[in-house]
Amino acid sequence: MPNPDPAPASDGAHHWRLTHLGRLLGHALRRFDARVLQLMASDAQVPLALSNLAAREQIGAAHIHITRHLAVQGSRLTELALSAGMSKQAMGDLVDQCEAWGLVRREADPQDRRARQVLFTDTGLAWLEAFRRAVAQAQSEFTQAVGPDVSTVVTLGLEAYAGSYEP
Repeated sequence: MPNPDPAPASDGAHHWRLTHLGRLLGHALRRFDARVLQLMASDAQVPLALSNLAAREQIGAAHIHITRHLAVQGSRLTELALSAGMSKQAMGDLVDQCEAWGLVRREADPQDRRARQVLFTDTGLAWLEAFRRAVAQAQSEFTQAVGPDVSTVVTLGLEAYAGSYEP
């Protein structure tokens, strides 16, 4: 079957696949999350068991979804999954793991006793605080790497772009 693209791949006609915004954002997110987890793994205020899990890469970027999206006052699993852009089943698996590690607990929702709510435990709140410190450090490192003007423009641009998104 003939190639529908008349330009051969070797001439750079497909370079856009490596440099488009979505791919760059994906790489940047993975790099940022990896740095945040690295910082959390070395944070003396993180409970040792969780620090060890992070250091051994047992806690990964997927688990950061819970840290990023779980409301401090608690969230229903469906809300948490929607906020993180994940299926309810996949989020349920992550919540199960985080519950086993003592980061979160499930309890009856005071608004609807038939429903369950996911809440941070005290250990989870300590983890959340470590996450805050690690994110601040990673953002500072980003600013140092690209300069304050570029950092501000990137942040403002992403806020404007992401702020208009409704899943």
